[in-house]
Amino acid sequence: MQTYMEVFGHLPTMLTPRLVLRPVRMSDAEDMYEYSRDPEVARHVLWDAHQSIHQTRGYIRFLLRQYRNAAPGTFAIALRDSGKVIGTIGFMWVQTDNRSAEVGYSLSRAHWNHGYMSEALNAVVEFGFTKLGLNRIEAQHESDNPASGHVMANAGMKFEGTLRQRIYNKGRYADVDLYAIVRSDFMKKS
Repeated sequence: MQTYMEVFGHLPTMLTPRLVLRPVRMSDAEDMYEYSRDPEVARHVLWDAHQSIHQTRGYIRFLLRQYRNAAPGTFAIALRDSGKVIGTIGFMWVQTDNRSAEVGYSLSRAHWNHGYMSEALNAVVEFGFTKLGLNRIEAQHESDNPASGHVMANAGMKFEGTLRQRIYNKGRYADVDLYAIVRSDFMKKS
């Protein structure tokens, strides 16, 4: 099995029935800016809606540095039929001693409620257990965004509790719901 650094230093491309999950490229800037500037997309994440394509390019430069440094990585979510990037999904952190990680994601509002994020999260969960050898993968969402909890449940994650006022986001303290899946759950599901 490859080390985390080997995997994150050369993030693979994954195919699902409707999506391509691949490393982000600078040429993705227009597509990413299109959804990153939407205040509704940014509402429940820790970044603000992008004000310019330059801001999106800055974010892409950050992701490219993450790849070069073999840090936990982010995949572009692209439609298989057109190649259009409609979101991102990736690892926020990986804890090697405990073989655990957190996954985060965002998706273009035009593509909400079509099962795309569940499809992407299922692929990333499988990747985490089979390629990274993780034992636990968790994700969290603001409690007032239950649709994200449905995505997590669709990927086999179980609700573990509400962390009251866990984050300060966009001028307010927000409760966060924590979901996780462990290797034994994944093996039963597979």
